[in-house]
Amino acid sequence: MKVILSREQLQLTTQRLSHQLIENHFPFSDTVIVGLQPRGIYLAEKIVQTIRLAYPELSLKYGKLDITFYRDDVHKELHIANQTTIDFEIENKQVILIDDVLYTGRTIRAAMDALIDFGRPSKVELCVLIDRRFNRQLPIQPDYSGRAIDTIFSQNVTVDWEKEEVLLTET
Repeated sequence: MKVILSREQLQLTTQRLSHQLIENHFPFSDTVIVGLQPRGIYLAEKIVQTIRLAYPELSLKYGKLDITFYRDDVHKELHIANQTTIDFEIENKQVILIDDVLYTGRTIRAAMDALIDFGRPSKVELCVLIDRRFNRQLPIQPDYSGRAIDTIFSQNVTVDWEKEEVLLTET
């Protein structure tokens, strides 16, 4: 087991991602943030909280998206559905999808399929905490990433939000 991001590094990384979004989307009038259920919402909520603390006057729209029934392995494995909470328009908006780890790209593909059911965004960007650059199965790349790491197939990346650290383990 190896620590990829310690508590302090995770906090700094989250702040950096928040400031990158502020730099590119302020005042967020045509931008919405959508965290992917279940694990992406932890990062999304930390980013949204950081932005709201810095700019409390902003009307920042934040939602949560469940992709369970859009997954291409939904019939092969048992998945527990989560709640989708998007109570705003995404039609012609810039959508920032937020997830914890980008690996094969299949989760993001499912998220984009699910997102289209809510309207047609003008642009979709991807923000991830960890970009596992190898073993991508689809041509999906993040616009914002906290840390890019090179891993092999037998390794797992786990974000422990209770301990606030990111771990690399062998399977």
